[in-house]
Amino acid sequence: MKVQQELPEIPSHLKDLQQKHKETLRVQTETLRVNTILIKEKVKIFQLVDRYAELTVISNVRDRTLVEHELLARGRDHEEWREKHLRRELEKIQTDQLFQSSFSQRKSKSGNSAAVSGVPGIGKTTMVQKIVYDWATGKIYPHFQFVFSFKFRDLNAINGRINLRNLILFFYPYLGNILGELWKNPEGLLFIFDGLDEFKDTIDFADNRRNTEPQSMCTDPEFRCKVSDIVYSLIQHKLLPGCSVLVTSRPTALHLLEKAEISVWAEILGFVGDERKKYFNKFFEDQTVAAAVFKHVEENEILYTMCYNPSYCWILALSLGPFFTQRDRKQQQVPKTITQLYSYYIYNILKNHGREIENPRDVLLKLGEMAYTGVSQKKIVFGNEDLIEYNLQPSQFLSGFLMELLERDDSAQSVVYTFPHLTIQEFVSALTQFLTPDPGEIGKLLSEAHSEADGRFEIFLRFVAGLSSPQSARPLEEFLGKFLHQTTCRVIDWVKEKVEGQIGNTQTETGKRKLLNTFHYLFESQNKALAQNTVGSVKTLSFRGLRLTPIDCAVLSHVIGLCDSIKHLDLQGCYIQYEGLWRLGPVLHMSPGLSLGGNKVGDSGVKLFSVALKNPGCEIQKLDFESNSLRYSHLCSQYKPSEQKRTHCPHQGHPERSPQMLQAAAPLSIQVKLDPPCSAGKS
Repeated sequence: MKVQQELPEIPSHLKDLQQKHKETLRVQTETLRVNTILIKEKVKIFQLVDRYAELTVISNVRDRTLVEHELLARGRDHEEWREKHLRRELEKIQTDQLFQSSFSQRKSKSGNSAAVSGVPGIGKTTMVQKIVYDWATGKIYPHFQFVFSFKFRDLNAINGRINLRNLILFFYPYLGNILGELWKNPEGLLFIFDGLDEFKDTIDFADNRRNTEPQSMCTDPEFRCKVSDIVYSLIQHKLLPGCSVLVTSRPTALHLLEKAEISVWAEILGFVGDERKKYFNKFFEDQTVAAAVFKHVEENEILYTMCYNPSYCWILALSLGPFFTQRDRKQQQVPKTITQLYSYYIYNILKNHGREIENPRDVLLKLGEMAYTGVSQKKIVFGNEDLIEYNLQPSQFLSGFLMELLERDDSAQSVVYTFPHLTIQEFVSALTQFLTPDPGEIGKLLSEAHSEADGRFEIFLRFVAGLSSPQSARPLEEFLGKFLHQTTCRVIDWVKEKVEGQIGNTQTETGKRKLLNTFHYLFESQNKALAQNTVGSVKTLSFRGLRLTPIDCAVLSHVIGLCDSIKHLDLQGCYIQYEGLWRLGPVLHMSPGLSLGGNKVGDSGVKLFSVALKNPGCEIQKLDFESNSLRYSHLCSQYKPSEQKRTHCPHQGHPERSPQMLQAAAPLSIQVKLDPPCSAGKS
């Protein structure tokens, strides 16, 4: 651990201003404003220390060029990294350790710069707030004499040229008389810049012209230049060398920092393990409700998987809470799919604010049209001009869907709007398809969205398919009126067409991925007849070589469970691991032929599979279980209804290679293929 060097004792007059600065920051950061739009109180104020839930931050970044959608990107990669962390293969960083040399990947004598990434809603801004609060209250970073925190969103409003002195005074005007003295000890300064992905200017750290063009060479805190030049020069230690800088960003903007002088790379992984449960315990004052909500979430893989992200936890808690606090809600109506969850999210807004406006259906239709345009253009921030274009007026009702954000400019402040979460924007976009008086060519619209290669419409399409389900539509129709039956029929026909079109097209990875996406549509629709009509006659289902997430496995299990025709399920090399196998558990016994090699399910997976073999309806005849990180070697045995057999390992005498038992009472003989003897004991 790096021992922080002692800084010179600061004069008493600086101490007085330091205390004033700390007190200012403490007041600014001690409370957390929580949007509670699903109840009649619009915003609740909480003490930060009461609501802050510890996040897992790891000393690495998965893919600095990742283009992510919050749900899809997490689904593909997050579980693997979560498991690595739990196995202690990844080092967790506490917020007070971000500048320790043990985590540094690049040594610099002129100062430290740290970059923390994380997908939207993961808690980057709240983490920054907690860091500033902890410094202001004397809990962390005593070696920093002054901390200056900026949001790139606020910096966007500063036009023209400005120097570092005036930039600080813009936000901290009371420091005007001492800044000159602070420049003398830059080692005692920490600059925080939050939300690089929201910055309107691009900072090219590979651009060598910055080192030769006088107007861009910001080496003096009194020199006037662009804000982007100040940020660049601080991170590169050309301005106030010796100071420390912390930058946060979504993964989409991390590539901008690849050539920067970053000492520590870190990623907010989100909630793992008990951290998820702690969030719900802090969210609900009634711990009985907290336990009931979390239990429901934990038992539903689709919902539980969302809980890595605090933003999703917020949506889950707001949407599910009423089911466990109001006696008039039946437990069987508790949401099971993401579409059902968001339907009740909107239902609660309508219930509490719908009477404040004459025609909520008309307002949601216009809002959804604006939201859809945003999804298609990858636009998440809307201005007054957008509201005018769609004939929307700011109102208490509309504020249930759009959050107001202040943007500064040189003379005034302007208001912009954004949905609380991208997935809410996508849901409202999908909802408007069912509120449109004339569905027109909705099939064409959906097909064009489905053909987009960058995945921008993927969650939107899942919501559209899900809204064709009566259980998803019913709560919304209570306030918005009946969905157009013709639209629902066309959506179901479109899903049917897409599934049937992809069933036989799984020779390529792209074909398999598209088929998997259509299975997600089937799952969200919860339409048993549709699943049986489209997949009911399929004999072989192969996703060989396609990486499947726990969510994918849960969806696959649902679809297979509705059909009994699949004779061969090929999941060779899908890297489903134990958690994915567990999600497939209810349907494993249904296929005579199973290829499950190369999935790293481990010995615990064998125990799990033995449950499937014991199922009275087990039809398994052949099982490929090679390359699954098992501790025992080759096995080829017969299982008969009248007997149960153990599989024996030639290394039985070695305690670290003790044999695993695979017991079954299956109605048919089973051939099991496992790793060759030489692999015994290897994981």
